[in-house]
Parts: sequence; structure tokens; C-alpha cells
Amino acid sequence: MRSFKRFMFVVKRTGMSTMLVNFMILLSVCAVIIRFVEPGIETIGEGFWYLYVSATTIGFGDTCAVTLIGRLITVVVSLVGIVIAAMIPGVVVTYYTEYLKIQHKETISTFLEKLEHLPELSKEELEELAEKIKKFNNR
Repeated sequence: MRSFKRFMFVVKRTGMSTMLVNFMILLSVCAVIIRFVEPGIETIGEGFWYLYVSATTIGFGDTCAVTLIGRLITVVVSLVGIVIAAMIPGVVVTYYTEYLKIQHKETISTFLEKLEHLPELSKEELEELAEKIKKFNNR
């Protein structure tokens, strides 16, 4: 659950959530418009399917735009889909980087806390701390 919250934090911080919502609004509006301007698309569901296939650049070819408005909508949705698809790896990398930063901070804070209480540590804890310092110096 903690990982999911961290991921959602990164999605919000990068603005990806806003972009996805706007993309879904764009698809909805375009699906309604394309249903009325394209003779080969008879329902809004078919419009969504056509635009999904166009946005992901899969292009099955079962339906294609024949009107000027339909073709313009297809171009816009395809370009926006490419941009959205390109942003997803960036969000994943940002999430992973944030995760490593948090992990690193937790490790350093634990280390500093042990150093603050050095006189109170047992012999085993002191040896463990010495090993960690040796490993750190070897990097």
C-alpha cells in the first residue's frame, strides 16, 4: 500500500494525472463527434474503439476515417496518444528514483541515529556499524 501511495504521489507531482484526465475527456468528446461525422462508425463505443486504436498507433484497419473532420480528429488523437505513451516511462523512472531517495534517506538517518547513541551501543552493534562504514568506504 505504501508503494501505491508513493506512486500516486509521483503521478500527481509530475502532472500525469491531469494529463490522463484531459486525455480521457479528449477521447470522449472526439468519440461523440466522430460517431456523427464518420459513416463507418455507428456507435459511440465504436468511436472509442477507433480512437483507442488510433491513439495507441496500433491501427487495426477495421475502420478508417474518410471525412476531413474524422481524419483531423484521428491525427490529433494519435499525436496526443504518442505524447501520453512517451510520458509513462518517465513517470516510472521518476517513481523509482523517488523510491531510491527515500530508501537512501532512511538508511542515512538510521546510521546517524546510531552514531548519536554510540556510547550506548553493544559490542555487536559497534562491530556491525564498523562493517557498514568499511563497505561504504570501499565504494
